[in-house]
Parts: sequence; C-alpha cells; structure tokens
Amino acid sequence: MSMFGRGSSAPSGAVNNERIEMAVQELDMVTDVFNRLVSACHNKCISTRYAEGDLTKGESVCIDRCVAKFFEANKKVGERLQSVSANGAPGGGPLGM
Repeated sequence: MSMFGRGSSAPSGAVNNERIEMAVQELDMVTDVFNRLVSACHNKCISTRYAEGDLTKGESVCIDRCVAKFFEANKKVGERLQSVSANGAPGGGPLGM
C-alpha cells in the first residue's frame, strides 16, 4: 500500500486525504527542522564577512560538528518526549524534570 492510500482496500484511483494531510504535516516538520538547522549552524559557523566563495576548512569542520550536535540534541529530546508520553506523565513539569 502506498502512502497515498492506493492499495487493495481503497477503490481504484481513490486518494486517502488523511494520509495526504499527514504527509504534508510531516513535510512541514522536516522543513522546519532543516530551516532551524541551517539558520543555527550558519549563524554559528560562517562569518558575515564573506571573503571567499567557498567554505573555509574551519567553517566546514564547524558546520559538520554543528549538524552532528543538532541532530544528537533532537534525538535526545525525541527520546525523552517518547519516554514521558509512554509513561503517561500528565503535567509533571517540563519533560518530567
């Protein structure tokens, strides 16, 4: 079955609007994460005084590290949110802390 609801259970040519809406929301979330990543790492690693057309070695290393830290932080936050929601902690403070 495809993500647009085309499969044996859907009538031929039918589109599952719920799945399309979910895909649009997921794309919006991924786009938001990407834009925050680009903004944060660009501000941190790239000088506003552009001296060269390409990234310097220092800028490249900084961006690599920034991206890795950004994704590691997002992973940890996601894991924490899953743990809190799995435990059903209602209003126990920010992220159960």
